[in-house]
Amino acid sequence: MPTAEIITIGTEILLGEIVDTNTRHIALTLRDLGVDLFRTITIGDNAERIASTIREAMQRTEIIITTGGLGPTVDDPTREAVARAAGIETEFREDLWEQVVETISRYGRKPAENQKRQAVVPKGAIGVKNPVGTAPAFIVETERNAVISLPGVPNEMEHILHESIVPYLQKRFDLHSVIKVRVLHCSGLGEGMIDEKIGDLETLTNPTVGLAAHTGVVDVRITAKAESETEANLLIAQVENDVRTRLGNAVFGADEDSLEEVVLDAFAKRGWTLVAVELGLGGLLARHLPQTVSLPDLKPSDLKDAVRRARADFNVDVAIGVCIFPDDRSAEMVLITTHGEKTHRITYGGPPRSLPKWAMNLALNWLRTTAQEVP
Repeated sequence: MPTAEIITIGTEILLGEIVDTNTRHIALTLRDLGVDLFRTITIGDNAERIASTIREAMQRTEIIITTGGLGPTVDDPTREAVARAAGIETEFREDLWEQVVETISRYGRKPAENQKRQAVVPKGAIGVKNPVGTAPAFIVETERNAVISLPGVPNEMEHILHESIVPYLQKRFDLHSVIKVRVLHCSGLGEGMIDEKIGDLETLTNPTVGLAAHTGVVDVRITAKAESETEANLLIAQVENDVRTRLGNAVFGADEDSLEEVVLDAFAKRGWTLVAVELGLGGLLARHLPQTVSLPDLKPSDLKDAVRRARADFNVDVAIGVCIFPDDRSAEMVLITTHGEKTHRITYGGPPRSLPKWAMNLALNWLRTTAQEVP
């Protein structure tokens, strides 16, 4: 089974001027093909550094996919870099130039002279048509490797990847396997506590199990590799059942589920209405719960009274209040239901800027468990 590496090219990515979304898209596509992705890296617009990175990757892996650096300007170095890495010259290709001219003519324009650079590729490369942009892609093959260079513009890259590169990889490497991933979302237990409960599962080889801690939420990732999607799903289901049994109510959802959606669904099923009061969260809770009152001038000592007033004013079943204390990295919460009032104060050991999100997720999880536990 082949392995892959992704190289994103562009100084603007290194400088933080744009966000690299291409790597994630390519990684997900390779995963669905059953290709193991071992490494991703971003390189600035320097031909020698790019060439060196590609040469190293060719020693480690079969599939190397680059994105970016295929434009018409002098600072688009990918074509030259791939040629250097493969030890070959570049050449102007008339067939690719015709594609460039055809694409530009659709906009009622004629190509500039510098756009001829986009028809220059490593000698002998397989040209790949770009029907949605002006930068043709190309593939340089060796006995072991396929170096695939795609445009950096996301919609162009995605179109070429799915229309041309996926079929090429399936044929070249006789791909039949699939890799499936199931992500279980947990709240109420920290990463260390979850690790204690399922640590032995994290040593499995297929499926593999890994943890990813977020602010107030921990993900359990189950990844299976198999010859068919059905077989992969079966492997995942066996481990997922074990994880859910061990973690119990801490698991609140899977894959695309979000904590706020789970809370709102639970309240809707019970026919409960809800209002929230926040202090110091900068409107964060209001962006997740539709009926939230932000009170920037409220004194923390008045939080409980404010929650009581909000519950009465909105005539709802449940009211929750959240207040953060940045100086000592803590949060106080008040929950009022038809069964009474509860308060909760807890300290936070993470970075101060994450305190609002941490407090919000703890409040959402308190609402979730309340909806499950109250008779």
